[in-house]
Amino acid sequence: MTARLRSSGWYDGRGRNAYIHRAWMRRGLPDDFAGRPQIAIANTASDLTPCNAHLTEVAQAVKNGVYEAGGIPLDLPVVSPGETQVRPTAMLWRNLAAMATEEMLRANPIDGVVLLGGCDKTIPALLMAAASVDIPAVVVPGGPMLTGHFQGEPLGCGTDVWRLSEEVRAGRLDPEEFRRSESAMIRSKGHCNTMGTASTMALMAEALGMTLPGLAGTPAPDARLLQASHETGRLIVDLVTQQRCPTGLLTKASFHNAIVTLAAVGGSTNAVVHLLAIAGRLGVELTLEDFDRIGAAVPLLVNLLPAGKFLMDDFYRAGGLLAVLREVKDLLDPNAVTVTGRPLVEYLDDAQIWDPTVIAPRIAPLQNNAGIAVLRGSLAPGGAIIKPAAASPHLLRHRGRAVVFSSIEDLHHRIDHPDLDIDESSVMVLRGCGPKGYPGMPEVANMPLPRKLLARGVRDMVRICDGRMSGTAYGTVVLHVTPESAAGGPLALVRDGDWIALDVASRTIELEASSVELGAREADVTTAAAYAGPHRGWERLYIDHVLQADTGADLDFLVGSTGSEVARESH
Repeated sequence: MTARLRSSGWYDGRGRNAYIHRAWMRRGLPDDFAGRPQIAIANTASDLTPCNAHLTEVAQAVKNGVYEAGGIPLDLPVVSPGETQVRPTAMLWRNLAAMATEEMLRANPIDGVVLLGGCDKTIPALLMAAASVDIPAVVVPGGPMLTGHFQGEPLGCGTDVWRLSEEVRAGRLDPEEFRRSESAMIRSKGHCNTMGTASTMALMAEALGMTLPGLAGTPAPDARLLQASHETGRLIVDLVTQQRCPTGLLTKASFHNAIVTLAAVGGSTNAVVHLLAIAGRLGVELTLEDFDRIGAAVPLLVNLLPAGKFLMDDFYRAGGLLAVLREVKDLLDPNAVTVTGRPLVEYLDDAQIWDPTVIAPRIAPLQNNAGIAVLRGSLAPGGAIIKPAAASPHLLRHRGRAVVFSSIEDLHHRIDHPDLDIDESSVMVLRGCGPKGYPGMPEVANMPLPRKLLARGVRDMVRICDGRMSGTAYGTVVLHVTPESAAGGPLALVRDGDWIALDVASRTIELEASSVELGAREADVTTAAAYAGPHRGWERLYIDHVLQADTGADLDFLVGSTGSEVARESH
């Protein structure tokens, strides 16, 4: 027996309120619209989020599928934090986007939702919202852009921006050549074509079971994206009929599979904080230790920038995510179910690797132990993370003198000063960049190296920060240091010249100073403190309630699920 539609609480009956709800929606809808599943299309399309601008076209394909399956598709524009444009950082708005989407899904007569995201924070925010309201939901990732070329060479969106800009600073690339490459960097619609956060979170959505299997990674201009979007429109109507909701799909088994996937594809460190936040909305017990325990020994199979050389359209033609997961099928939890109602592992037997230079077979991995490593020690008692796949092997065990920058502004002001006391053995420390201290935890942990060292050929150093780094970035970067400096973490006590020891194999990051000496120090008052004390608006709310990175940097009052019930009528 089909469950009663949630929307019938608005539309059923002969009274005044039901009349109002129905009458105001009769703007070209069929006469029997109120008896059909009402499907919201939560769309993050925006001209100011250029990576998501094409999602309006995707939404139309979804609509067609919804109508074909007997549902009523309804546009629901939602907050769209675009990575490249918003200040001070898109991460500041992830929780706002999640909260606003959750409230609109709950407040309206909606039976199911299709979540359209692409740029970094949009898919995490949409999944957080869907988990909290718990109505049938499915994700359509917007897909990566096609590869652009400059002077005959492929350009990795984001990764090559960092690389080329450092070459300019080193005096090895003409600034005008750098400027000319700009027109080739973004070739088509879609998000970054590297294994950055956008690509990673699309693959995480599929690994979690929240997309049609085989969809994530489809390039944005590829006609198969619209075909799959149409199929997703039909699928969501079936999900409503079956009442297959996020709480039944996003289980500990699903997060296990996402962590395996993250390691195998060499995904973004940002996935850690996003997966923790999504799990927090569901009450799923997920910790930093799970990422190390499950993912540390998983081999890296995907040869993509920033941990390799190829790009996302290569990944798709080489077999895509299902081909990767077939290689590590024995590491997956077979109990995890997808939106289709079938386990993820059932979709792997027919998958094939078509280009082993892009997707390596399990017997010949790019790296044997590629998962995110979780570090603890006197400098990060709450934990910190590093991505070994994107780091320099010779720096994974390192001891060096600290060179401290008290804010991102301090870094920019002093990094290229010729008198800066720094060499390639130093450990660069940047603080004031955590959730509270910035606020919003920006992608600045992959600090630019000093120009004088770049000129000598240095291209990597150990860097430590309480902020994040772009998924397109690379280097030996310890990030998400918890507690952050603005929350009283030891990072606030580090001084120039302190010795810091990093040992990734032992999972330690130590500040070599006695507890007596540290107790006598006063926490540094950073120049970023002005950002940490907003007087009004979202920033004030965020500062007062944001949690630390080790639990996902969600707001404390948003952890957990409220469900879909609304007790009161609006009239």
